[in-house]
Amino acid sequence: MSPATFREVIRPPLWLIAFLYFMLFSLVLAIWAAFDNRTATIAALIALVLGAVVIFLLKGEINCDGEELRVGRAHIGYEYCGDVTVLSRAEFLRARSREADPAAHLALFFWISEGIKIEVNDPRDPTPYWLISTKRGAEIERALKKR
Repeated sequence: MSPATFREVIRPPLWLIAFLYFMLFSLVLAIWAAFDNRTATIAALIALVLGAVVIFLLKGEINCDGEELRVGRAHIGYEYCGDVTVLSRAEFLRARSREADPAAHLALFFWISEGIKIEVNDPRDPTPYWLISTKRGAEIERALKKR
C-alpha cells in the first residue's frame, strides 16, 4: 500500500457529544432518584464508558492512497471510480433523500451536510455510485484525479 495522498478523519461534533452525555446522565439522575448513591455511581461510570464507546464508533475515516479509496471498511480501486461530483448542501440533501438510489453505497454522517458522489465503473458491481459525507470533497476529487 502506498502512502496516503488524502486522509480525513470524521469525528462527531462537540454538540453531539454534549447531547449524548446529557441524555446518559439524565438516566443516571433518574437512577439516583430511585435508588442510592452507590447505584448512581455505578450507573455514572457505565454511562461514561458507554458514551466513550459510542463516540469511538461514530468516528469515520476516508483514505485515498495510490491504489484505492477507503471509506470506513469499504474500499474501491481507483480504476473503478468514475466521475466525481462535489455536492453543495442542497444537492447533497437531495442526493441522500429524494434522489437516492437504493443500490448506492452510502457513507453518511448526519452532522455533515456536504459531500461527494463518485460514479462506479465496474460492470460486475450493481452499485451505481458512492455518496460520501465529507467537508473536504474538492481534495478527494483532486486525489482521485491524480490516478
